[in-house]
Amino acid sequence: MATSCTRSEQTNTAYLSAENGFTVFEYGKARIRFRAPYSLERYTNVKQWDNGYLVVDAKYKHNAAPEEEYIDLEPVLTDLYIDANHFLQPIKKVEIAHA
Repeated sequence: MATSCTRSEQTNTAYLSAENGFTVFEYGKARIRFRAPYSLERYTNVKQWDNGYLVVDAKYKHNAAPEEEYIDLEPVLTDLYIDANHFLQPIKKVEIAHA
């Protein structure tokens, strides 16, 4: 069964992934990369999104089961001179990219 997203849902959705030692957060035309833990293989599930604060499950090389992790995007955005409140406000949900 195919699922479809409305244009509004697509424009309110950001995507999270892990790639080459980095966490990647994508929204609109922005692609923000920051260092991830060395043993991170992938993110498996987004449990909660709260205006820049993520609770996710992550799969690590040293553990067969996913572990709960927490990501706070506000300091990352601030360090990149991005207005966190303005950037994060339209995002209503976050999904795992390539899931």
